[in-house]
Amino acid sequence: MNRDEVLDIFRQCGAMLEGHFILSSGLRSPVFLQKARVFQYPGQTEKLCQALAERIRAAVPGVTKVVSPAIGGIIPGYETARQLGVPALYTERVDGQFELRRGFEIAPDDVVVVVEDIVSTGLSIRECVETLRRIGANVAAAACLIDRSAGEAEIGVPLVSLIQFKVPAYPADQLPPELAAIPAIKPGSRGIQGVK
Repeated sequence: MNRDEVLDIFRQCGAMLEGHFILSSGLRSPVFLQKARVFQYPGQTEKLCQALAERIRAAVPGVTKVVSPAIGGIIPGYETARQLGVPALYTERVDGQFELRRGFEIAPDDVVVVVEDIVSTGLSIRECVETLRRIGANVAAAACLIDRSAGEAEIGVPLVSLIQFKVPAYPADQLPPELAAIPAIKPGSRGIQGVK
């Protein structure tokens, strides 16, 4: 699956939004990828995760478990694990820190890949990798559908991405005039809200 095919799926699902968006990092961007709109379509999600699983197989032989950071990584992590034929686990935040809960177990000989939806700064993957390493897991790599950082995110392990898609992002006090002229909204897990 190439870059155009991946982005076409996002467009078909109404998941490529244009405007003035406040990212979770606080930066501003003219493009926002609302991956939840893709994940509502199992067939489209399957296509993306099947292609990601193929990339993972080529880069990391012998994967035995997929772990995802909740909540955004759960659906792509589950579907990618299904394509790889391995268990899908996830970490979740407890008092602001990721933990592996719900009876999930990772053996020292497991080969783990952390799967996320979209990487921008890499913070969620980095925190997930650190959590897994603290419990003795062998984290061989991480993977994502789209790497918005174009390889710049530091996550502590090799990153396998379906595509790289660098979108401009600006500090709030350094906006280009065309972006500053558009009202900002904050999309994502907290909904889309107007911001003044």
